[in-house]
Amino acid sequence: MLGIFARLKAFSLQARRVVLVATKPDPDEFKISLKITGLGIVIIGIIGFVVFMAFAVIGPIVGGL
Repeated sequence: MLGIFARLKAFSLQARRVVLVATKPDPDEFKISLKITGLGIVIIGIIGFVVFMAFAVIGPIVGGL
């Protein structure tokens, strides 16, 4: 039981250190991050759509054999 409290204390110290070091991004950095994240979401969506369409077209052909 004591090990759990030691782990929680160590985690809280590490989390506090991260919060103290973290800074708010400037507007340009935020815009770049937003664009990269949005582009990643769009790319993953396109890949998912292509896979879905491939299975929709190939599925009935393979399932009929």
